[in-house]
Amino acid sequence: MQIRVFIDNEETDLHAFVIVDSLFQGRAMGGTRMTAGVTPDEVAGLAHKMTLKLALAGLGIGGAKAGITCGLPLGPERDRHLAEFGRAVAPLLHGGLYLGGDQGISHRDRDVFFESAGFDATTSTSSGQLPCSWPELWRRCSDVTGFGVCEGIEEAADVMALRQDCRTVAIQGFGCVGNAVATGLTARGFRVVAVADREGTVSCAAGLPLPELLAATDASGTIDRSKLPEGLTLDPLPEAWLDVDADILVLAAGGDAITETNAHRVKARLVAEGGNCTCTPTAQRLMNERGIKVLPDIVVNVGGAAVTGLLLTGEAPADADTDTLVGWLYSEVGHRIRRSVVDLLELADESGLQLMDAAEQLATRRLGERTARVEPALV
Repeated sequence: MQIRVFIDNEETDLHAFVIVDSLFQGRAMGGTRMTAGVTPDEVAGLAHKMTLKLALAGLGIGGAKAGITCGLPLGPERDRHLAEFGRAVAPLLHGGLYLGGDQGISHRDRDVFFESAGFDATTSTSSGQLPCSWPELWRRCSDVTGFGVCEGIEEAADVMALRQDCRTVAIQGFGCVGNAVATGLTARGFRVVAVADREGTVSCAAGLPLPELLAATDASGTIDRSKLPEGLTLDPLPEAWLDVDADILVLAAGGDAITETNAHRVKARLVAEGGNCTCTPTAQRLMNERGIKVLPDIVVNVGGAAVTGLLLTGEAPADADTDTLVGWLYSEVGHRIRRSVVDLLELADESGLQLMDAAEQLATRRLGERTARVEPALV
């Protein structure tokens, strides 16, 4: 059973909703999505995925999500919507619900509605007063979701016994997560042979020159082709990334990137959902039938949520300085994702389930284990 709260003000044209999928010891958390077409059903599905994601990460907190129906560009009117949303959800924020960023909501946007709600996340964690401000902590942890995806991919590649010469990577989406995945996997010895943005795909079978590529990429994840060195293949077709020979495909852009209409074109042995809902259920089944393993978003796209959950639930060290705290958070995120990947692959091999079904089964098991550890009255 979900808790749904709707916020509608016809005079200001604010239409928003908060959906709590689960509570654990009176607390829940999730992101806020702000798009022109966001719907309650869309957010409800994401809230349930958040419940599963947090359970898989071993975090003692429930899952939630919020949506704001708004397509306004940056500016005063958009900020007024954010501030009004903050005032409306203030009782929820102060009562145990944490709402962070998601599609359409940056850290800066989140701070706007936090301020309007009088909510200070720095002092609202069970870890006590943080050694730095909340914005500063997130500046230091800006690539943690991409880092977590890298940890999951490396663990899966090891379990699957992919040889070092079979670790080429194509990345669809080159924003914050895609950038971090490219950097992190390169540092781990993988070879990034293609990246795709809204303008098409840049590829090179020998490996892309990452420093030059990053220098040519703007804040939105779009690559300026005029700044790239010669010798790279530039393909403007929207799905050219599917035609690149790579052992690993990372999906780090919008949802439904792979569907039943293009799943047959996937060449990779391993696909990682670095974004939310990047493969449809039918596409996952079709790829599984071809022996392609798909690491689900609820397993590997958890870094940002895990950091927030570790702080909110008091699992992070309470007396650490900023450097120590950030190092601990990254280490803990890596450890939890790697453990989930190992357990997931073992369960899938034993049961014959495709990885998404196995992940949901594993999450349900961990939810039961978490509930059994506390008094029923506190859940």
